[in-house]
Amino acid sequence: MSCSARLPLKALASAVSLSLAMLTGSVHAETTVNLSYNGAPDPDKNAVHVFATNLKDLVAEKTNGEIQLKLYPNSMLGEEQARMEQVMNTPSLNIASFAGMSPVVPEIYVSAIPFLFEDFEAARTFFDEGQYWKEVENALRERTGAELLAVVEEGGFLAFTNDERPIQAPKDFEGLRFRAMDPSQVALYEAFGASGTPIPWTEVYMALRTGVADGQMNPPMYIILGSLYEVQDYLTLANIQYSDQFLVGNGEMLDSWDEDTRQAFMEAVAEANEKAREYNEAKVDERIAYLEEQGMEIIRPAQEDLEAFRKQGQPAYLEWLKDEGIEQRWIDMALEDAGMSQLAQ
Repeated sequence: MSCSARLPLKALASAVSLSLAMLTGSVHAETTVNLSYNGAPDPDKNAVHVFATNLKDLVAEKTNGEIQLKLYPNSMLGEEQARMEQVMNTPSLNIASFAGMSPVVPEIYVSAIPFLFEDFEAARTFFDEGQYWKEVENALRERTGAELLAVVEEGGFLAFTNDERPIQAPKDFEGLRFRAMDPSQVALYEAFGASGTPIPWTEVYMALRTGVADGQMNPPMYIILGSLYEVQDYLTLANIQYSDQFLVGNGEMLDSWDEDTRQAFMEAVAEANEKAREYNEAKVDERIAYLEEQGMEIIRPAQEDLEAFRKQGQPAYLEWLKDEGIEQRWIDMALEDAGMSQLAQ
């Protein structure tokens, strides 16, 4: 028999084998999904990278290799708004900050009300179980088609630093000048009797060194990352705001997966988030200890001082939210979920 006579038989055998494999579920098409995010691919400097690498491994494991994530740290696929447009329009994943999320869901700023949470447990319960956050998820899907999949911790709670005096209570802010990240932080500082000036992160170190600003607020991770301990003497652990970013996925992509694949993917998201939370919380304590070793004085306000911060600082931020056009119902829901409904009006 010639080669030309044997080829059809080989082709037929291959087709039969492939059909049997598909029927038994032994052949799976591999899908590669891009995951973009901010910051360096360094677990010591970027808590979001810890989450992303855990998620990559767990997705591959739980989907038996059907879904493979390709990581793009350092905003390699574009800045915040560009990456949000990508995740809305292409089958991809993105870890967005407030800068990426707020243009499409400005109500997300409500979750950053200062002094809203006493500790990690309270913040995690708020995002994992609260009605307000479910409404944020619904709003994002309705407006963009994208799905909000997880709240990713990025370095602990924000803390106050300055080089003039220990800040134990709101009265200690009087007359100080602070670097602000945005207008909401300016409103907060002014509520305490200080002044706030927006300064880009890249200029913060020099502004503090030269006295353009006396202080700033950031999680311990960023204080170390920016070497701010070299130009700041005092660190006040007041649990100002919960520092987080947001895992977002393309809705059409997620809907196209079968039930088993989607369930496996969501299990991977939940497990990766739990691992990242444990790592982050442990690192916060280590970083505070490191800052103390570098010579910073650590101030842990008493409960009555924390309450004074809340009572004096929150109204200014709530007024800022209203000025930004945020409907009262979003504020009411969030404060109810946080057990602070008395502040809603």
